[in-house]
Amino acid sequence: MTLSRAQALGIIGAAALLPSCGGGAGAIRIASKNFTEEILLAEIYAQALERRGLRVERKFNLGSTQIVMAAMQRGDVDLYPEYTGTALVDILHHAPVRDAAALEKIVRDGMLAKGITVMRPAPMNDSQALATTKAIARKYGIATLSQLAKVAPRLRLATIPEFLSRADGLPGLQKFYGGFKFADTKSYDIGLKYDALLQGKADVATAFTTDGAIAANDLVALVDDRHFWPAYNPAPFVRTQTLAGHAEIGSLDAISAKITDAIARSMNLAVEAEKQDPADVAATFLKAHGS
Repeated sequence: MTLSRAQALGIIGAAALLPSCGGGAGAIRIASKNFTEEILLAEIYAQALERRGLRVERKFNLGSTQIVMAAMQRGDVDLYPEYTGTALVDILHHAPVRDAAALEKIVRDGMLAKGITVMRPAPMNDSQALATTKAIARKYGIATLSQLAKVAPRLRLATIPEFLSRADGLPGLQKFYGGFKFADTKSYDIGLKYDALLQGKADVATAFTTDGAIAANDLVALVDDRHFWPAYNPAPFVRTQTLAGHAEIGSLDAISAKITDAIARSMNLAVEAEKQDPADVAATFLKAHGS
């Protein structure tokens, strides 16, 4: 079994509590939310800016979108990775938009009004998903969300709390697809939902399409055949005031352009399954793809 995100974060979180090299007055304070991919992206940003001669203070593993965004708006942090679809729904409280270009414009304009500049999104799309084991997929004949919607009353869902309330979560799926009335629904920590699925405590789990655990555990990510979910392309979200004073931050656009789905899955797997240090994984990425 691979390391769960929760287990990986136990290691990462301990490291995040250590004093940051190069921190202090005048440093760019880079934050992340509380899961592996976020920490990896934030570490890539941090190392890329350090290569440009900027001092960086790492404030990783802060928690949910709401916690990190509140810190941004208080001026406690300067920069963090955020997903376009998450910003649309969870920060701007906008209905899901399935046109990626229109979504990006809404997010850019909405965040700019909050004093935050959205830089170039990466081509990777860490979309939400629902995953199951191959055995369950065969047993119930499910490969798509439309099929799952119909058989959900016979299945148990393992999820995270926010999926039960967000417009791009379970309420949105029920409205858009119909069905999705699971026999039982239990909330877990973001890393433990996969454990519930693999231990037979659930039949379906919420997932993200670039999760290393999907490939590592030979899971099936069900196809969003009616295209409900918007794009979730990560981008550096930076306080506009900070960007104005540090032109070097603009170099992150070139870095973002090189982060693909395949690269993200590989990096996530390296941390969660192979137990590599996120800083080492980020350094390897920048050595191969940095500019």
